[in-house]
Amino acid sequence: ENAGVVNLGCGEKIAFKMESHNHPSFIEPVQGSATGVGGILRDIFTMGARPIMSANYLCFGDISAPRMKYLMNGVAKGISSYGNCVGVATVTGQTNIHSGYNKNILVNALNVGYFAPDQKMALSKAKGEKNLVVYVGAKTGRDGVHGASMASESFDENSESKRPNVQIGDPFFEKLLIEACLDVLKKDLVVAMQDMGAAGLTSSSFEMASKGQVGLVIDLKKVPLRDETMTAEDILLSESQERMLLICEPENFEKLYEEFKKWSLDAIVLGEVQNTRKVKLMWGIETLTEIDPDLIVEKAPQYKRPYVKWNYPNRVTKLEEKN
Repeated sequence: ENAGVVNLGCGEKIAFKMESHNHPSFIEPVQGSATGVGGILRDIFTMGARPIMSANYLCFGDISAPRMKYLMNGVAKGISSYGNCVGVATVTGQTNIHSGYNKNILVNALNVGYFAPDQKMALSKAKGEKNLVVYVGAKTGRDGVHGASMASESFDENSESKRPNVQIGDPFFEKLLIEACLDVLKKDLVVAMQDMGAAGLTSSSFEMASKGQVGLVIDLKKVPLRDETMTAEDILLSESQERMLLICEPENFEKLYEEFKKWSLDAIVLGEVQNTRKVKLMWGIETLTEIDPDLIVEKAPQYKRPYVKWNYPNRVTKLEEKN
């Protein structure tokens, strides 16, 4: 799922998530770090918890290194401004300075959420034939297209040209999305919910279908856009922020729609759940493709690095009774 959950007893639970946003922050420090914070906030309230605090662990190079002062100031601004605007305080953090980070800074963000005794946990497992696939939140733009693949690349003299791959966050939209999502969860209007994170609509829809071992029919032409010239590929891969994908029962959609409308957010039906284990992507009446979701989620190629098994020299192999 999107975040870990620990039961504290007496009905209370906490959710927690840590995530790095190193490459986006190196290319565009303000938005790169801000959207790192926004992304883990969504991982928390996607689970049904209310975000209550943030923290960070940052590693920078020598202040005299090229761009380093700019990176330090930008990362600090991105983290603080997004957290302040969304209303979730950054309560602690740590910063390391070392020349080993001159060419690749580390930006790690953490968020903790709280479940009160009456709050239900939400999961991302799609289920229920004919249940609706609903897009909620902000409109989709070109920001972040191919951002997930960019995050795995090496830096070179062309790194500045990758700025369009960095997502652009809007913390005020995120605040609205938090309240709207917690409202519909409290009113039991949601079957499943997933954050549109890396790879956007593609990852969220395929993960939901794979977890539920069901199929989805999705009409990409119905996705609300900021740029009407976007292609189907752009829509699938956009990492525009403050968006979620929900599954809801048809009879609950009107109530769900009204809740999101109250918070000035889109709630658009893109398609429905089907029992056949295929994600069917449409462009109006045209079928673009049909794919088994497990092919994308569970059977992707894995890079296996060579390693030597570590043996701790003083490891205790068995307990010995003391006299």
